Amino acid sequence: IRATAAHVRGLERIGILDAGETARLCSLLDELLEEFEAGRFVLDERFEDGHSAIELYLTERAGPVGAKVHTGRSRNDQVAVATRLYIKDRLEQLAESCGRIAGACLDRAVEAPDLPMPGYTHLQRAVPSSTGLWLAAFAEAFTDNLAFTSQVSALIDCSPLGTAAGYGVNLPLDREGVAAELGFSRLQINPMYTQNSRGKFEVMALQAALHAMQDLRRLAWDLSLFTTAEFGFVRLPVRYTTGSSIMPNKANPDVVELLRGRAATVEAAIAEIQSVLSLPSGYQRDLQLTKAPLIRGIEAALQALSLVPALVTGMEFDAEAMRAAISMDMFATDIALERSAAGVPFRDAYLEAKRTLDTLEVPDAAASLAQRVSPGGCGNLLLAAIGRRLREETARAGLSAAAVPDEFPK
Repeated sequence: IRATAAHVRGLERIGILDAGETARLCSLLDELLEEFEAGRFVLDERFEDGHSAIELYLTERAGPVGAKVHTGRSRNDQVAVATRLYIKDRLEQLAESCGRIAGACLDRAVEAPDLPMPGYTHLQRAVPSSTGLWLAAFAEAFTDNLAFTSQVSALIDCSPLGTAAGYGVNLPLDREGVAAELGFSRLQINPMYTQNSRGKFEVMALQAALHAMQDLRRLAWDLSLFTTAEFGFVRLPVRYTTGSSIMPNKANPDVVELLRGRAATVEAAIAEIQSVLSLPSGYQRDLQLTKAPLIRGIEAALQALSLVPALVTGMEFDAEAMRAAISMDMFATDIALERSAAGVPFRDAYLEAKRTLDTLEVPDAAASLAQRVSPGGCGNLLLAAIGRRLREETARAGLSAAAVPDEFPK
């Protein structure tokens, strides 16, 4: 409806419609929008699709004037512009969700930057780490996801309307004016590329969603492990767990598990669209099959990501369990590096630490973390730098920075 109104005003500017006709058609489009949003106008079997429904509505009420609305326009560019407007809107929501998750992780990192927890490689105990380091990792990841989403949005922010079936029309359409009215930053210039980019731009949008979902999958995996009795590091908010149908003792992390699995929906949508895109240049009806997986994948991602800020805010750490899981062998790297700093060649220090590890007293985990002063390490988290970048990317994406604190400790 928005695209049709913009097209109508564009037709007036090139003399196809007069001011009265434009006013009548735009008034009817406002009425149609109101009727649709109120549930009084329903798309049913009378209509081939939403686009033909709009034209029929105008023609039934305005007669021949309504029949003028399709001048210089094809169903192809109608579908393309509607899809493009949908993608722009959803990418803005995706960027906002990523920013909120990053902000929630930073908030929790600020609350307990130095709380010791084991760090793992190969799922084996490696070195002492901290909740601050773990949370800051996801804060930076979702800041990257916000930035990537913003870049994808900028790339596809071009109007296809006025390219018709892919070869232009013999009218001086005001494509620039229509694009500006619809909020596009520029034109998608070449009509054939407008058709060829269908599916391509959808995949780009889904790839932005997938980057976020892959980080969510990793976060969910960590929580799935950390909430087991064997780890016992984290307690989830009650509303993120469910009971068992047979075992009264269970509080299963079902929501976390479903979040972990939801990335598969986005991956499958990308694969489905890419499988369709083995096509020659120009419009092919196969392209219709790219819309359902686009919507399915994007909506699944947005639904899943919307649950994460409250999950991060509400989870609780068991400090005693995390400290108890830090064993003597995890300090071997610290010992080797201390001796290396004293002048012992690192490989000699490495072997010496390995030989003498069992004879040493258990070091203080907090002291170990404080000494990890390499930039970004446990003793030098640089939360303020991550926070500054989050604010910058939030502003660059044109989003509100209200959820991002002004200051973070170093």
